[in-house]
Amino acid sequence: MKTCDALEKAIVFHARWKYRLMDAINTGKSEWSVGDVRTDNACEFGKWLLALPLSGRLNENCKKVRALHSEFHIPAANVLELALAGRKGEATAAMALGSRFSAVSSSLTMAVTAWKEAASAEQSPDEN
Repeated sequence: MKTCDALEKAIVFHARWKYRLMDAINTGKSEWSVGDVRTDNACEFGKWLLALPLSGRLNENCKKVRALHSEFHIPAANVLELALAGRKGEATAAMALGSRFSAVSSSLTMAVTAWKEAASAEQSPDEN
């Protein structure tokens, strides 16, 4: 998969995670376990990041995204854990503006977007 396509897909999947977590808060159920969510290499984007060639993994944008992606999985798993325990108020607060989840989520989205823009500028129009 081309870098720009993978990064665009990552932005979409990242947004979906917010809805999945909100659904888990509302229902107390999830198809994912807390342990699976806590790991950063089980999701499609995490697998893609790990599969990049060394030159791609050494890219400064990639390094930043990898660190933020890994960091994102921790508060996401914490939200899910609270949701599955039926602690709706705490789970909602853990996702709210100003929370660690919110801050890391925003930073990750901005970093992926910046990487996508940089990759787009580096590639010919046929490669985007």
